[in-house]
Amino acid sequence: MQRQEKPLNLRIFAKNKRLGQKLAVVTAYDLTSAMIVSAGGADAILVGDSLGMVILGHENTLPVTMDDMVHHCRSVVRARPQIPVIADMPYGSFHVSIEESVRNALRLVKDAGVTAVKIEGGRQRLEVIEALISAEIPVMGHLGLTPQSVNRLGGYRVQGRGEKAAARMLDEARMLAKAGCFSMVLECVPSDLASRISGAIPIPTIGIGAGAGCDGQVLVFHDMLGLFDGIRPRFVKRYANLGEQARKAISCFVEEVRQGVFPGQEHVYGSQVSAQGQGLNQAGQPGSGRNDGDVSHEDGQGYLADVENGKD
Repeated sequence: MQRQEKPLNLRIFAKNKRLGQKLAVVTAYDLTSAMIVSAGGADAILVGDSLGMVILGHENTLPVTMDDMVHHCRSVVRARPQIPVIADMPYGSFHVSIEESVRNALRLVKDAGVTAVKIEGGRQRLEVIEALISAEIPVMGHLGLTPQSVNRLGGYRVQGRGEKAAARMLDEARMLAKAGCFSMVLECVPSDLASRISGAIPIPTIGIGAGAGCDGQVLVFHDMLGLFDGIRPRFVKRYANLGEQARKAISCFVEEVRQGVFPGQEHVYGSQVSAQGQGLNQAGQPGSGRNDGDVSHEDGQGYLADVENGKD
């Protein structure tokens, strides 16, 4: 399951903005989801701190740590998705000092291998964003509903309603673009305001609950595929119900095991014996002349070679 086209980089954001082509971004948190997102044709992967809710089981994103983000980003990058991988900077990782913020972002780029980082907030995060960009770290901004501010906001509420709030958000969007952000997320923003912002700044906006006037859209992997039964915001469109399909598949497996139906004959190995008297698909036994625990093949393909090739 690999993407076949030429690998994409962050230039795809500016290019699509210029050409008027929408950008599609999807979250991923491990190797499998990254492979699926890339093969599906997405333009970029966001390793969101939403993993705190859909992967780690927290009630919100606040408990997510730098170690959590590095761990999951590494897994995504190992998939070699051939599209940009953008990592959320978790709550607390860019709030203490400029120096610590740069150090944490460098860790995501150097140790985890991501392409860019995303930071929530506007005017109050401007110095941090400028410092990261000075350190050659590409930054995606994030305005509107910023989930890391859930306690201050008093919940997950639409932002930018009213003339003053709308003017303030438009002003902050221009600030982030001028500071050098390559793109910005607009979350839970009235669609008319999101359209105004998208038309007023030179960098692409990626909407989530901000209407079709944005330059692109992002959704959480588990939400769009029906893998998470938690909060389902209005802006989520469910493109599949894989959770229900998975439950049915596991239920079928459990029943077949209990009834003795699985494994069938097609799922087991035969007893064909090699010239040396060693089963072709068996590891060496103690005292057989092979090193105990050595399950490698002479051709160097590894002990799963016969499994991958479907040999009996």
